[in-house]
Amino acid sequence: MDTLEKIKQQISENPILIYMKGSPKLPSCGFSAQASQAMMNCGEPFAYVDILQNPDIRTELPKYANWPTFPQLWVEGELIGGCDIILEMFQKGELQPLIKETAAKYKEDTDEQSAE
Repeated sequence: MDTLEKIKQQISENPILIYMKGSPKLPSCGFSAQASQAMMNCGEPFAYVDILQNPDIRTELPKYANWPTFPQLWVEGELIGGCDIILEMFQKGELQPLIKETAAKYKEDTDEQSAE
């Protein structure tokens, strides 16, 4: 499977997915830390991919997404945005219902998980 296929598969198999540096519990950059904290505050499980462990994805995803930076939040196959957008949506109260409604559609008894 090439990198682009892997990215498409991760996005299609994980209704709530964040590409970030590090993991939600051990983020490796401030932007990823803020974004994953906002996600965790929504109270629903979500998948993540640590791009530092996946240099191929780190290289290819910005081209595929047409979005140059990380983190990247994807919900139901659609790019929501990066750190600034995630935090703005969270502060406006727009992120929580989006995450809760999406999680309810795909309810599984899972905790945060790696999508790798």
